Amino acid sequence: MCIGIPMQVIETAPGHALCAGRGESRRVRTALVGDVAPGDWLLVFIDSAQERLDALRVHEINATLDLLQSAMDGDLPDPQEHPLAAFELPSRWTTEQLRALSGASLPRPSESTS
Repeated sequence: MCIGIPMQVIETAPGHALCAGRGESRRVRTALVGDVAPGDWLLVFIDSAQERLDALRVHEINATLDLLQSAMDGDLPDPQEHPLAAFELPSRWTTEQLRALSGASLPRPSESTS
């Protein structure tokens, strides 16, 4: 599995940018996001920027990554302390939530849902 890391552009070069985020720096390809400028935020997978991010999305992703790291360390924080990182596993979702995620239409009232 590959997890995207929010990284901020430090400096640019044609087709690439030096980015920093979550305690590391790396040179990433920017072909999929176009021209970038210092200060821009990107979602980086391995060594390629896949998406531009705004500050709120950066905060949400970092909070979720912090939660995942805590879970891997065996220390899950209280969701009240990390509301932007709170999530539920699909195994706890309702049928309607799973159908919405998959793009399936909801059953008509006359259809059985059992």
